[in-house]
Amino acid sequence: MGKFVVTTQTDLEKIIGRRQGETKLGERMQLIGDDNWQENLKTSSAKFVVLGIPEDIGVRANFGVGGTHTMWPVALKALVNVQSTKALQGEEILLLGAFDFAAKMRQSENITVEQLRNLVHEIDEMVQPVVTSIIAAGKVPIVIGGGHNNSYPLLKGASLVNDKPVNCINLDAHSDFRAMEGRHSGNGFRYAHRGGFLEKYSVIGLHENYNSQEVIDELVDDPDLNFSFFEDIFLRGKLSFEEAVKNAISKTAGRPVGLELDLDCIERTLSSAYTPCGITTLHARQYINWCAQLVHPVYLHLTEGAAELRDGRKAASTGKLIAYLVTDFIKAYKHKRGLFS
Repeated sequence: MGKFVVTTQTDLEKIIGRRQGETKLGERMQLIGDDNWQENLKTSSAKFVVLGIPEDIGVRANFGVGGTHTMWPVALKALVNVQSTKALQGEEILLLGAFDFAAKMRQSENITVEQLRNLVHEIDEMVQPVVTSIIAAGKVPIVIGGGHNNSYPLLKGASLVNDKPVNCINLDAHSDFRAMEGRHSGNGFRYAHRGGFLEKYSVIGLHENYNSQEVIDELVDDPDLNFSFFEDIFLRGKLSFEEAVKNAISKTAGRPVGLELDLDCIERTLSSAYTPCGITTLHARQYINWCAQLVHPVYLHLTEGAAELRDGRKAASTGKLIAYLVTDFIKAYKHKRGLFS
């Protein structure tokens, strides 16, 4: 099966690099007792709840290169060793824990694509209640690791709390709006939209080479769907990156918004669909900074990144990038300025 494992102080001590004269975020982060953590969550003063989804089943169910299960521990270690300063002290963050999908990962080896997609459905059923509990407690989940299949239980969980569909902004090279052919990392937003959990969906920076004409036509025809092409922003100069983000913010205004970032759109960042041509890490940070200043970002999802892919490629720096993105989000959320007003 699988379960959610709450992080303990002992777990945290193993990865904090303590140093005299310095204080790390991990030394200030809040933890929570495993005994009835859903109830304990409600009394925590922390606004932001960090959790991990270490799986790559959804990616492989979409014929992608596995390895996204390696992201969580590396990103967590990088995050807890960020310096605690006046800009971000650490008490604002509750480090909740991560899903234990070890058994499912073993089960996923050497099985058919159809069987992988059935396992993704089971992952949906486990992720959604945890996300619902966090949002219902008035917190903002920051979800790290796994494939983009997890956008579906995140959107469903947020929608159930709000008792209505939520909106979503996604910075991604792919729409992840593929056919409902069984659950995988390429169709989470389609399932959420069709299920009534996602209303308005804006994707920034789609790559023309990697989105089918059928999906593009649907994005054009459906008034609830909105997108911009990477090529129109960075190659043809039809609009600036800031304008593309501003447009996505405008299109999704009026409801709680799920904030998504697929690391496979960032140039030369290790991910399930590594790209030699994409946005820069600075663009990714700007996107997070701007969007975190929305009236109501209901969660942050950093997905598809990897420390090591199943084909042997490795990049320890991906964890540090995620630490930047998480801290950028929290700082911007705490100091909303109405950047585009």
